[in-house]
Amino acid sequence: MSEILPAIFFGHGNPMNALARNPYTAAWREIGTRVAKPKAILAISAHWYVPGTGVTIGTAPRTIHDFGGFPRELYQVRYPAPGDPDLARRVQAMLAPTPVMLDASWGLDHGTWSVLAHVYPNAEIPIVQLSIDETKPAAFHFEIGRKLAPLRSEGVLIVGSGNLVHNLHAYAWGAHKPDPYDWAVRFENDSKDLLLAGDNKPLIDYEQLGPDAMLSIPTPDHYLPLLYVMGARQKDDAVTFPASGVDGGSISMLSVEIGTNGCRFCFA
Repeated sequence: MSEILPAIFFGHGNPMNALARNPYTAAWREIGTRVAKPKAILAISAHWYVPGTGVTIGTAPRTIHDFGGFPRELYQVRYPAPGDPDLARRVQAMLAPTPVMLDASWGLDHGTWSVLAHVYPNAEIPIVQLSIDETKPAAFHFEIGRKLAPLRSEGVLIVGSGNLVHNLHAYAWGAHKPDPYDWAVRFENDSKDLLLAGDNKPLIDYEQLGPDAMLSIPTPDHYLPLLYVMGARQKDDAVTFPASGVDGGSISMLSVEIGTNGCRFCFA
């Protein structure tokens, strides 16, 4: 494949988005119709956050329902995309000397399938998941993204799934849709400005960005997938935001596309 594929961070939000039809899922579907069809997907999800780096090697990864308290129909969703053991071994080799375990027990968690069910609803594209090593600092995850960047020119779509702002303690669970918290809006806007400027260091050292960052990122699991996507950025890659919005006052649904190729509904 001659075309260099983008790297995309999805703000996945509530697992019910897998079944929903809303502006976020519409933007995800549009990406699937616009981006050149990849030969495989490498996904980094907030929900495989464990000690150590692992990559799925199964040929038929299971659909993991890693949540509780949702309607029965959500647990009945299956996303039967195939795996890609060759890509898993390629990732393992690319990340050397970092030890990467070939994992046959994990599958596709909802950070991956709840989004890709809209982007590629036919589940025909092979998917490999890469774990996030919870013991490593933010800079480690950015560097992993840099090592993986060549995959973009090999027909592999690099996908990060989390949320730029993810504070469940402040989340409004009721039916009323609250206005976004001021700190969430400020942090999202500041982050977008840094992404557009290609200024990676403050986003890697996000703990230095002050109280807004600490409220937005009380734990790093949902934020770190963005750093993999940032690391995969190549010279002169444009940055666009195919989806935006804040759910429940404290969950950013921002999507970030690195290396866009003709996004009809994005904004910079």
